[in-house]
Amino acid sequence: MRFAIFITFITVTICIISGCDNPFAPRLATNQSLNFGLGDQTTTDGVFQNFRYAYLTKDTLIYGRLLAPNFSFIYRNYDKSLDQTWGRDEDMTATSGLFQAAETIDLVWNDIVQSSGDSVLRDMSRGFNLTLTFSPTDIVRVQGRVNLRLARPSPSDKWQIIIWRDESNF
Repeated sequence: MRFAIFITFITVTICIISGCDNPFAPRLATNQSLNFGLGDQTTTDGVFQNFRYAYLTKDTLIYGRLLAPNFSFIYRNYDKSLDQTWGRDEDMTATSGLFQAAETIDLVWNDIVQSSGDSVLRDMSRGFNLTLTFSPTDIVRVQGRVNLRLARPSPSDKWQIIIWRDESNF
């Protein structure tokens, strides 16, 4: 118990000295394009709206609610010419690091290319444009498509992402 208190004290002290944000709460949005709230995650549109909201506000709590416990992220490693996968914990760590590193994030969802399934399992493919601003001279633009598998226990429950296959140019 003392060790946990000590670690918390050290973390808070370092943040106070270095002037960083509260390490126990998400950073407030600095993105001026944020003009909407959270969506109804019992709809697929609500999933995409909450995904965008989480990215624009850099809110890992909202983002984490989108991912099922058995979530898998699949991406193409072009250096190795093979697909690689990571789970929910790795994705949360990577996304948290991205949110902390970027000054601003802008995500625009494009048209839904494909959608099939039923009221508890749905596969969706959708285009996107993502702009990551790390500094005024370091701006990364990513475009592509996500293929998502969404699932929920019953039609009245919230959708969660169980598989995210990234098909971007990054």
